Parts: sequence; structure tokens; C-alpha cells
Amino acid sequence: MQYARAAVMVEQNQVETWNVPVFDPAPGGALVRVVLGGVCGSDVHIVSGEAGTMPFPIILGHEGVGRIEKLGAGVTTDYAGVPVKQGDMVYWAPIALCHRCHTCTVLDETPCDNSTFFEHADKPNWGSYADFACLPSGMAFYRLPDHAQPEALAALGCALPTVLRGYDRCGPVGLDDTVVVQGAGPVGLAAVLVAAASGAKEIIAIDHSPVRLEMARSLGATETISLKDTTPEDRLRIVAERFGKRGASLVVEAAGALPAFPEGVNLTGNHGRYVILGLWGAIGTQPIAPRDLTIRNMTIAGATFPKPKHYYQAMQLAARLQDRFPLADLITQRFSINDANKALELVKTGALIKPVIDPTL
Repeated sequence: MQYARAAVMVEQNQVETWNVPVFDPAPGGALVRVVLGGVCGSDVHIVSGEAGTMPFPIILGHEGVGRIEKLGAGVTTDYAGVPVKQGDMVYWAPIALCHRCHTCTVLDETPCDNSTFFEHADKPNWGSYADFACLPSGMAFYRLPDHAQPEALAALGCALPTVLRGYDRCGPVGLDDTVVVQGAGPVGLAAVLVAAASGAKEIIAIDHSPVRLEMARSLGATETISLKDTTPEDRLRIVAERFGKRGASLVVEAAGALPAFPEGVNLTGNHGRYVILGLWGAIGTQPIAPRDLTIRNMTIAGATFPKPKHYYQAMQLAARLQDRFPLADLITQRFSINDANKALELVKTGALIKPVIDPTL
């Protein structure tokens, strides 16, 4: 039995480097040598326990780009019908769906009734903080286009699929849309990017970090607002002055902080849409005035757990936009598998835009 390294969450706030078995892929599956594993803010919530109790021990990482090491019996194409072979670069949707339940086949939604998010660290595993990921049969993976930069795709890891999922549920960005994005971490930056690529009229990004706000401008934001230098009242006034009487037609919550929710409701204009993407790990409540939703004819939608198609769309979009926008530059630091704890700590403090695990280090 071959063994390789993986960053394993043994219990809450305890991550260790283990040597774990490398399994041959099951029929219909694939063994992938990880090239880049994205470090996501959700991982921080998972390690801290904010996202609930996990089935320890688990290999961390739900954002992965890698090369096919070995294909399981019967596998000749990816999940879009593109031929694949050993050595091809792929990107995978990290939720194991059953494809045999009401949610999968009737609702066409994710996660399904029997979704598997994690597997025991000693079993075949698809966590990307590792040398290898073993993708089970039914876990969608897609071959990267020949010209695609792995860094451009990894830079927005699950953030870009999440945003595409959010716009899918809440309605696409239109040419006349005025957009406010709360938060300029990876999800917020992905929301800015998609809005800009879709032709939004104006895009305002809000964050506390000057570095993140500058990156938001490079991805298409037409204006930025510093959280440090403004109050909620100031931000409401700035948006009203910039967008006029109509206000923001679309507001995206990508801050992951509870106070962003009532502020986002206030920032949404008449007949506007508010899509909640970042509050997955922030458990709690916030007060809003329900009457405002009615008299302003607002739509509020939440979105999480992108479908496989959103990972495919994200891969294609990143490959298409990688030369137009500085996507690869979003990766601000690479860490070895042994330094996963350090990467998680820096994400927690907001010191980095997008770190990745690089198994070659």
C-alpha cells in the first residue's frame, strides 16, 4: 500500500499532517495528484467548529485542481463528455451526490438527500489538502481547457461556482444592473468579476482591506467603499448618491458577518434583489423590518452548495477571462501540506486574499 501526506482535522481546532493510504480508484472513479488545493474561509469555520460538528478525522480541502494519476474501470471521459487520460488536468465538484433521490432527480438541487461531504481520513478521500485525491464514482470532474491556467481557476476555488449558483437562484446580472458587493474576499471578488463580465452598469465593492478593494477594482468594480472609514449611514448615502433614486438593483452579501445582513437589506433598492452567499458559517440572527421587503418589492435569496454545472461554468469562465483580468494574481501565498495550520490562521485574520496548498512544497 502506498502512503502520502494529508492535512487531517483530528478534532476541533486540531489539524495534523498524516501519512494516509493512496487507494486505486473504484470503477467509475479517478485518482488525482493534487496540483493546488484552495484554502477557503469555510475551512476556517469547519476547523473552529462554527460550521457544526464534523465526522473526525477528515482530510480538509474542498477546492482542488490536479492531474489524473489513474482512471477507474470504465472511465474514458469527464462529466461533460470530454475524453480524458492519465496526466490531464482536472477540477472537481467536491460533494458526493447519490443521483438516486428526490432532490437529485426531481428537484435537480444540491446538496442531495444523501450527500457525502467528508470521508474518514483512512478511506478513499477527495480532500485537497493532500498529495492525492480519490474521486468516487458519481463525483463530477472536468478536464481543464488546454490553455487554462490552474492558478486562475484555483484563485476563485469554490467562490466562483458559489457566485454562479447565487446568480442562478436570484437572477442573472443584466446590462442595466447597479450592483453592491458586501465583502471583497474570494466570494466578493468573484461576484464583482461575474457582474463586470456580464456588463453591469456600475459595481460598488465594500470591504475593510485596501488591498482587497484595489483587487476589486482590477476585476471590474467601478467604485469602492472602505468599512474602516464609513458608517452604515455613510455607505447608504454613498450608494444613493452614486446610483440615484433607483438604488442598487442587486446586492450580494459576501462578507460572512451578521451585521452585513440588515445593512444589505437597506442598501437594496426598490424592486431589487439581495442574494446571501457569505453567511454560511455565521450562526445567529439580525433584526430587519419585514414591511420594507413588501413596500420595496424586494427579493431575498440564499444560495450555497453549487451544482456540478456551476463548477463546469466556473472553469470555462476562468479560462475565458484569465487574460482579461488578473485572476492568477489573487493567489497571494502558497503553503505546504505541513503548513496548513498557518494558512488557515492567516485566512482567519484576513491577511491574505487567497492562499493555496501546494503539495510540491
